[in-house]
Amino acid sequence: MLELPLKIDFTNKVVVVTGAGGILCGTMAKAFAQAGAKVAALDLNEEAVKKLAEEAEAEGHICKGYKANVLDSEELESVHQKVLTDLGPCDILINGAGGNNPRATTDNEYHHEKKEGQKTFFDLDPSGVDFVFKLNFQGTLLPTQVFAKEMAERESGCILNVSSMNAYIPLTKIPAYSGAKAAVSNFTQWLATHFAGTGIRCNAIAPGFLVSNQNRSLLFQEDGTPTPRSNKILAGTPMGRFVEGEELLGGVFFLCDDKAASAITGIVLPIDAGYSAYSGV
Repeated sequence: MLELPLKIDFTNKVVVVTGAGGILCGTMAKAFAQAGAKVAALDLNEEAVKKLAEEAEAEGHICKGYKANVLDSEELESVHQKVLTDLGPCDILINGAGGNNPRATTDNEYHHEKKEGQKTFFDLDPSGVDFVFKLNFQGTLLPTQVFAKEMAERESGCILNVSSMNAYIPLTKIPAYSGAKAAVSNFTQWLATHFAGTGIRCNAIAPGFLVSNQNRSLLFQEDGTPTPRSNKILAGTPMGRFVEGEELLGGVFFLCDDKAASAITGIVLPIDAGYSAYSGV
């Protein structure tokens, strides 16, 4: 069981979480279920979301796992119909699916420091860049088209996107991911404005540096010591540590609660241990 940061009751709310096969969004899905919601956990990794759902239901909560490709509108609509049958219409949509790809990442931080054999900016694979943009931006837009339509008809609902600190200041090596997350932040504001008259609120969180399966090898050596890149990150983070996944839950719950955040829409909330506040001096 998770130690929930806020005592918010989401009983009878239907919460759809994309990317729930990963650690961060899987934790969000479990937290909403523990807070009384009926959760639909979506991910391309069907085994992961089925296991998550089994664990949540074993604890007495309501959670169903569905295989879903957030880049396939037809598949999303098929899952949407299953969620309607199993749980009901979506009240809260968490767009958490996203990620980077090695094909869209440079080996060197600065071009003048390039070494023989390294993949430079000029070597980036266009298909890799395209995939990263699609996964993060279209992977947010398409589920919103599918699950927010019924919100607009009911004139109520909440959308929460997952952006990144990269959206504020791009990190070296990952130009496609930084640009794609900037697009997610911009899209969040667009949605908030577009749906302002319907009762739908749309916000985003911008997590700081978390240790995940995706970036573990970038942050730590095989012996567990920090990499030079990891040391740079911590030196630029006032709290001097990485953010824990469960530390996202307070911001997530707050922004998704219609009473607590009734007048909040179109914001991107940093949860970053102070990274965005520090100039480095």
